[in-house]
Amino acid sequence: MSGETRTVGIIGWPVAHSLSPAIHNAAFEALGLDWVYLPLPVPPGELADALAGLRALGFSGANVTMPYKGEVAERMADLSEDAERLHAVNTIVFGSEGPAGENTDAPGFERFLRRDAGFESRGSTALVYGAGGAARACSLALARGGLEHLTVAARDLGRADGVREAVDGFGTRLSLVGFDDAQDASADLIVNATPLGARDETLPLPRLDAHTLVVDLLYRPSLTPLLAAAREVGAPAFGGLGLLLHQAALSFERWTGQAPPLDVMSAAALAELAERPGGSPSAEA
Repeated sequence: MSGETRTVGIIGWPVAHSLSPAIHNAAFEALGLDWVYLPLPVPPGELADALAGLRALGFSGANVTMPYKGEVAERMADLSEDAERLHAVNTIVFGSEGPAGENTDAPGFERFLRRDAGFESRGSTALVYGAGGAARACSLALARGGLEHLTVAARDLGRADGVREAVDGFGTRLSLVGFDDAQDASADLIVNATPLGARDETLPLPRLDAHTLVVDLLYRPSLTPLLAAAREVGAPAFGGLGLLLHQAALSFERWTGQAPPLDVMSAAALAELAERPGGSPSAEA
């Protein structure tokens, strides 16, 4: 680092498990940018001071992970449309007029579906497990892409109002069901946006076939019970690393104004996963 080094990082508690420092620092190095990305653990009750400190120290931006995405959104005067709709911020940009809160999860999932999975949302059907932040972001991406029918399976249907708000106004027909009722759903795409599967838990699945696209947002372990079930019937199946990389790439673009080297970022993430096979299974930043 030098006096000219631009600094960004990730706010959360904890953040030691995050792949983001490895991903972004590899990208900065590959493009010859004098930038550095730091883990920024923020203890409970210290978020306001942390945000003020980042701005005072001249940070260019930050990612936000659990448990602060919602609280950061409440503290931002300037929110992007997605951040406002999802009530969550995962990317902060510190500009001349103050900090702006954005959310790159939904467009990151859109990019992943289009570029990596080759999935066309328009006119299709999807089943999403979960009603938390990841489920809301995926639901928004699908609805914005013209999804015809979305079924959301939640253990607690009382939490599903956020999903309804996320997809409101896009014309997607929404069905909210309990977990056990997910077995009766018909879907072209199945997304696991819950922690289930990290410790070999299974989901109540509908019938899978070779035409069903399956996405598990967990990236640890690399083969979850859901992915194994998909591969048994020859269905295309993806873990959560793709979403992580694309939402990170969008953050990178917001901060630097440059196109990120996705191949370098992917290699860095895979190397870090190989070196640290334990840790959080989540697809959070």
